[in-house]
Amino acid sequence: MIDVLKGERVNLRDMEEKDWVDVHKYASQDKVCQYQPWGPNSEQESEDFVKQVIFDAKKENRSRFVFAIIVKENGKLIGAGEINIRNYTNRVGEIAYIINPEYWGLGYATEVAKLLIPFGFNQLNLHRIFATCDPRNIGSSRVLEKVGMTEEGRIREDLLIKDGWRDSLIFSILEQEWNKND
Repeated sequence: MIDVLKGERVNLRDMEEKDWVDVHKYASQDKVCQYQPWGPNSEQESEDFVKQVIFDAKKENRSRFVFAIIVKENGKLIGAGEINIRNYTNRVGEIAYIINPEYWGLGYATEVAKLLIPFGFNQLNLHRIFATCDPRNIGSSRVLEKVGMTEEGRIREDLLIKDGWRDSLIFSILEQEWNKND
């Protein structure tokens, strides 16, 4: 298990079984998963997601780190932040985040990304961290730019979602770029 990652307004902690209820509050909404290949989730799917996350956290060679986003002020779980080691040899990881729409536009995703990136470089010893997003998801693109990631380009029709194939924008940051900003 990982110690809590502490931010200014949020803490990131490992998921617990009971968290599926709060996960379901956002994962069951159409607008939350409109750019994703999953969802909207049934209660069972939200529960299964949390169980899988907990199972992955117990693996000896853990490569997936999914954290519950907890607002310090009120203790509410408002989303999830994730970092996955995608390539051990080349020290590459991928970040992702999802926020309950009640909290969109308040800077929480940016704060989460700012916690995940140093965790990836400092604790996981990554060299490169990337993220992808649907080109139509302007909010997510802005978050990735705000945290110092560089847009590398567009991957064409790489993900099949409900309304057909979607392109993905890819953003990245290298450890030496992050250390400069630190």
